[in-house]
Amino acid sequence: MSKIVIAIDGFSGCGKSSTAKAVAKALGYTYIDSGAMYRAATLHFLNNRTVLTNPKDVEKSLGSMEVGFQINPNNGKQEAYLNGLNVEDEIRTMRVSDYVSEVSKIKEVRQELVSQQQKLGKKKGVVMDGRDIGTVVFPDAELKVFMTADLSIRAERRQKEILEKGDLVEIQKIIDNLDERDKTDSSRKESPLKKAEDAVEIDTSFLEFEDQVDRIVSLAKEKIG
Repeated sequence: MSKIVIAIDGFSGCGKSSTAKAVAKALGYTYIDSGAMYRAATLHFLNNRTVLTNPKDVEKSLGSMEVGFQINPNNGKQEAYLNGLNVEDEIRTMRVSDYVSEVSKIKEVRQELVSQQQKLGKKKGVVMDGRDIGTVVFPDAELKVFMTADLSIRAERRQKEILEKGDLVEIQKIIDNLDERDKTDSSRKESPLKKAEDAVEIDTSFLEFEDQVDRIVSLAKEKIG
């Protein structure tokens, strides 16, 4: 059976990552969380107090950064690693969320991570989610999906996700953060967030999780078949 590349783009909090993971599992594909890669880079920059407006400082930080994924033997989940350390929980904090869009719009950061992502998808049989997967990383992906959802619903989902990691953040702060990220991601010069012309749009505001996964799996099987 031939394998394809599935690119899932969309706004933060639409359920891209959880949906992409489930789709990959259903198809026996590899899941690649591009958002986690940018979050890990942001954490690295924060920890190293990288001056984002200083090209030499950015280059130095990129040179000492290694982002990857490993399966956690305790829970069987794929988790993000930064320079050999598990940072899965740390990259989901508001500390990182507040800066990830600023780091993500830096040309050199995007070039480095896009190159890594393209290498990961060369053999196909992958599901990757992010904001520029169908437009920049894999413009020739056989299946492109663009996910969207109401801002308030996205904020509630993100609040629940943060709470599950033991942190409580007021809903208005999350709404403001998501709104600002939407504007920054959509207006940046480097690889802005936008729907690819041949992408299938799915509004997840009132869709059950299983339904959105089933829909994408069905679309994938049509392409594979």
